Amino acid sequence: MNITFAIDVVDGLTAKDKHLSSKYFYDDNGSRIFQEIMNMPSYYLTDSEFEILSLQAKQIVEALKFNQPFNIIELGAGDGFKTFKLLEYLVNKHIDFNYVPIDISEEAINILSEKLHERLPELSIKPQVGDYFEILNKKFQGNMPNLLLFLGSNIGNYLKDDAIALLKLFNKVMNSGDKLLIGMDLKKNPITIKNAYDDKDGITKRFNLNLLVRMNRELEADFKIDDFDFYCYYNPETGRVKSYIVSLKKQTVFLKKINKTIVFSQNELIWTELSKKYSLKEIEKLAHISGFQTKQNFLDCKHYFTDSLWQKE
Repeated sequence: MNITFAIDVVDGLTAKDKHLSSKYFYDDNGSRIFQEIMNMPSYYLTDSEFEILSLQAKQIVEALKFNQPFNIIELGAGDGFKTFKLLEYLVNKHIDFNYVPIDISEEAINILSEKLHERLPELSIKPQVGDYFEILNKKFQGNMPNLLLFLGSNIGNYLKDDAIALLKLFNKVMNSGDKLLIGMDLKKNPITIKNAYDDKDGITKRFNLNLLVRMNRELEADFKIDDFDFYCYYNPETGRVKSYIVSLKKQTVFLKKINKTIVFSQNELIWTELSKKYSLKEIEKLAHISGFQTKQNFLDCKHYFTDSLWQKE
């Protein structure tokens, strides 16, 4: 049993306002469902970032200004779909670097490693499985410069203070002159954003409800999945998408493995995810507060998304 998961579940489900951390979405099954989300036509984030990394790989590499072999350390690498174009460019240009993908899902890392060995046999790949907070401290030792990748708008999943704390943690373990390429979703037409997070096929709903499936499996809980639903909304003023699991009736759930009973009232919410959208001015401010200098914002053609290149000051 994952003790941290059990503790966080109890803390979250016994709080006045129930909540579960979005990092627990990504068990093996959750990672597979997320691949489905990324393939949805309405989920523009994947295509936007893929376009940036495909068409602007040369400009990104030139902006790094690394004049010696370096490491690319990717947090939450997933299937590596977007990163592949950047890696392919570097390999084809015979640029000397190591790729260090980190993901909490062993299945995702194994699939990624196998795929990359097959498609880019010359690539030096050093995969790591686990929580990247625990792995990062070891990875920045040595004299090689580093490019840290935090793609896919993952930073948007954190509350403002937590985002700053995380970025300061990155900054602390990085060496002077190291770079961070961070994916950030931009503010845009609210309808475009709503359609990306509340799809008509119910894939995002399945992704959220998989948290209940995971608790049933790992904590021997007795959640009846059909007694819960999914809801999300976007506030264009704050730039926040918030997602919830909704209890459809008054009910009790027993988590056998930790001998804990959770009571739900009808229509009670479990907050599962925040997804923050940024303006370019907010990105500049966030970088500065966290101890970084913004070097360049790489935008897709619709200006939906940016991969922002920061340098440790």
